Amino acid sequence: MRQIRWPLLLAALCLPGLAGAADFDGAALSPVWGLPFAGLLLSIAVAPLLAPLFWHHHFGKVSAAWALAFLLPFAAWAGVGVASQSLVHALLAEYIPFVILLTALFTVSGGIYIRGNLHGSPGLNTAILGLGAVLASFMGTTGASMLLIRPLLRANDNRRHKAHAVVFFIFIVSNAGGSLTPLGDPPLFLGFLKGVDFFWTISHIFPETLFLVGALLAIFFALDSWFYHRRDECLPADPTPDTRGIGFDGSVNFLLLGAVVGLVLLSGFWKSDVLIHIHGTDVGLPGLVRDVGLIGVTLLSLKLTPTQVHVDNQFAWAPMAEVAKLFAGIFLTIIPVIAMLKAGANGPFGAVIAAVTRSDGSPDPAAYFWATGALSSFLDNAPTYLVFFNTAGGDPQVLMTTLAPTLAAISAGAVFMGANTYIGNAPNLMVKAIAEDRGVGMPSFFGYMLWSGAVLIPLFALITVIWFR
Repeated sequence: MRQIRWPLLLAALCLPGLAGAADFDGAALSPVWGLPFAGLLLSIAVAPLLAPLFWHHHFGKVSAAWALAFLLPFAAWAGVGVASQSLVHALLAEYIPFVILLTALFTVSGGIYIRGNLHGSPGLNTAILGLGAVLASFMGTTGASMLLIRPLLRANDNRRHKAHAVVFFIFIVSNAGGSLTPLGDPPLFLGFLKGVDFFWTISHIFPETLFLVGALLAIFFALDSWFYHRRDECLPADPTPDTRGIGFDGSVNFLLLGAVVGLVLLSGFWKSDVLIHIHGTDVGLPGLVRDVGLIGVTLLSLKLTPTQVHVDNQFAWAPMAEVAKLFAGIFLTIIPVIAMLKAGANGPFGAVIAAVTRSDGSPDPAAYFWATGALSSFLDNAPTYLVFFNTAGGDPQVLMTTLAPTLAAISAGAVFMGANTYIGNAPNLMVKAIAEDRGVGMPSFFGYMLWSGAVLIPLFALITVIWFR
């Protein structure tokens, strides 16, 4: 799903270092090849509602079935060689680095326990969301989400209504907050690797980000205050006992979190001609070192983190396993969809590409904002960003100057609209899984979209009118 975001380009921080796979002509494909991807998305949306017990026990098998529904016919149509090369590329260049990165962030963040009983008042909850928005641009949306979601849930464990807090957490911390630096979200790091200056984004979409985050915090504060002052909102007894102060256990993981960021940055800055060729995919030395290093960081975290920290954090692997299984299917079934988009105006989705161009041939920033955002809501936002980056010309010097409004629209659309669905960004699904693991009744797939449609879409419309006309 689009992804991640630190997830997908922190997962895509992985993509740049692993460029080079067997390509096929997306223009030769029919939109029918997108049905397995659509089927998987529909399964994620509907199955938990219609057959929750079946889904809980078999969602991995469902994901695998849809992946095979694409791979087997594709092998028959394009040949086993092309299909196997596409499979290997999706695994080595995208999925495996993605899972390694997410696992490292999940493990390291899960090894930090914020000690003390915070009381989930509207002011405190808003402060946690605001802090997460700031941290997300410097430690990635995944890192910030995994660090703060547990303290937020624990602070509100004495309240009857808390799903709305998790929804706004996804809006702000897991998405919008990661829009200011290439460290925040995968699409922006891809732009950085393409030649966009490190500080370009913060200097060009800071007003949009400030407006969006500020508006979301204000709306959340008003809504949370309304819930908070209801007569039966707080339970008679707080499940978490009070403590004298606030502190951190497992603080060694802060150093390991810095190591994760350092390894990811190293893989982006380090250039090497050393390549390992694996069935049509070139695995670069920087990416290989990063992934091995991240595995090492994960193992170190598990070894150095006191057992009591994991117990206190209610650390469990179920949320990570859910993301890994579902995204395995997404990364495979998305192969033909991305190929058709890359085919440009002459491909099956040519109408999408044509829609972002004005009649005089100039790019339309508003159209780029909504097209990039709409596709990033359901597809991997990293390749979606690249598709429209290249559609707008692909020259970073021109895009940063003459076409700056267009690049700003692409950047904002890719990051902001990852919040539109649970699958828009990898942290979304992880946060949802952790919340449900703690007993929070989260909205369904479509229920969440009602939240995003009611809260986010009007704000995106205002951003369009103010900045991208």
